[in-house]
Amino acid sequence: MELVFATHNQHKLEEVQSMLGSKVQLKSLTDINLLEDIPETGTTFEENARQKTDYLIQRDYAVACFGDDSGLEIAALQGEPGVYSARYSGTRDMERNIDLVLEKMKGVSNRRAQFKTVISLYIGGDQYFFEGIIEGVITLEKRGEKGFGYDPIFIPHGHDRTFAEMDLAEKNRMSHRAIAIQKLTGFLQSREAN
Repeated sequence: MELVFATHNQHKLEEVQSMLGSKVQLKSLTDINLLEDIPETGTTFEENARQKTDYLIQRDYAVACFGDDSGLEIAALQGEPGVYSARYSGTRDMERNIDLVLEKMKGVSNRRAQFKTVISLYIGGDQYFFEGIIEGVITLEKRGEKGFGYDPIFIPHGHDRTFAEMDLAEKNRMSHRAIAIQKLTGFLQSREAN
C-alpha cells in the first residue's frame, strides 16, 4: 500500500516509515512534487492535521494520504507551546524554540508536560483521526543528540533519559507519534482484512 505523508520533514518521514514497516510505502510531499508548505492555521492539533489532508484533496491529488500535527504541551505554561510548537519563538528554529521553553521554565517546579499527536487519514473517500499522547517532564537543560524538535528537553514518565538520548527504535516504542501510528496501522490492517 502507498500512502502520502503530508510532510517535508525527512526526520518525521523516516521515523514514521520505520514504525509502519514494509507493507506501507510512504511518500512525502516532495516525492509527489508538492513543494510549498501547507498552511497550519488551526487552533487545535486536529484542525491542523485535517488541513494537511484537505489541502491534498482540494488540489486533486488522488491519493490515500495522512497528515499529522504534534506538539509539546507544558502544564505550567497553560499548555504552551501547543499548536505553536514548531514556531514558538516566532521562527521555525528549534534551538530558539527550546531555549524559549527553558527560559520560561526557569525556577518552575511543576515540570509536567506531554507530547500529543493527532493524525488525519484520508482514504477511500473518508477521513479518520487517531491520537497519541505521552506524558513526562521538562528537563532543566538540553540532553542528547538524537531525535528532533523538543526531544532534548523531554523525559517520558518511567524513564531517566530524554527522547534525544534514546535511539530511534526505543523512542518509537513509546512516543506520542508511535501511539498514534499504532492506531493508524491497526486501522489499515483491519481495513485490508475486510
